[in-house]
Amino acid sequence: MATSNDLKNGLVLNIDGQLWTVVEFQHVKPGKGGAFVRTKLKNVLSGKVVDKTFNAGVKVETANVDKRTMQYLYHDGEAFVFMDTTSYDQIPVNDATVGDAKNYLLENQEAVVALHEGNPLYVELPASVELTITFTEPGLQGDRSTGGTKPATLETGAEIQVPLFVDEGTKVKVDTRDGSYLGRVN
Repeated sequence: MATSNDLKNGLVLNIDGQLWTVVEFQHVKPGKGGAFVRTKLKNVLSGKVVDKTFNAGVKVETANVDKRTMQYLYHDGEAFVFMDTTSYDQIPVNDATVGDAKNYLLENQEAVVALHEGNPLYVELPASVELTITFTEPGLQGDRSTGGTKPATLETGAEIQVPLFVDEGTKVKVDTRDGSYLGRVN
């Protein structure tokens, strides 16, 4: 348990049996009336964002979320299997929990897995990853009908937009948050 005065970014709260992480908070002390804390909360499982106001000093239940660095081993058809790098325990994480991270996840790559009471909540990747392009059409000089980009398939199977000069076999840096091309890697 904590009070509303202890709220800070990244703290996970248990409100009505659901887990919410604090995205933003602001302590407000109006000239008239009691102080309060205005927050923006994000549902850990669904990603839904809501605004919630707490009166100053109100008790809120915090949830113990354990973030561990784990290594992605393989996908067994039903779940992604991660290995805890400290205890070597293997934990299966279902496809829905991994979400869009699967588009940028390679075997033996490290990722942060958030656990609550042993249950995986979400998988957090680094801001950018380096992946190789396995297929893309050759870019024709002077072809600007698509705004200077073309689709390319990454080694994970995901498709992104790349500039026309990028060829198959090129290693590129990709933003894991929105799937945008960040540049070539030498």
